[in-house]
Amino acid sequence: MSDPERLYVITGAPDGRRAALDLVTMVVAQAEPSPMVQPEQAAILRLCKAPLSVAEISAYLSLPFSVVTSLLTELLATELIESRAPIVRAALPDRSLLEAVMHGLQKL
Repeated sequence: MSDPERLYVITGAPDGRRAALDLVTMVVAQAEPSPMVQPEQAAILRLCKAPLSVAEISAYLSLPFSVVTSLLTELLATELIESRAPIVRAALPDRSLLEAVMHGLQKL
């Protein structure tokens, strides 16, 4: 979508208030789209039945990240979506600890 006027209409007047979202923030819908939401917001709610990252939403809708974060901020305010940080893989245990456990098991 390359029409800047259309993007302004989608996001409304910029007031500077945006939720703290980044590209890897996961978003999941909490409700079905109602006739009261914008078409782009309805598309987000349909897409996010299963958790998606903000980057994926932006790519699927072909909208810039800033526009998507504005739409998501409105959806968060109305509690139609939930956002959370991505699940981080646990750090691997120390190699020496694993070796000590292995040697201990071998002695049994």
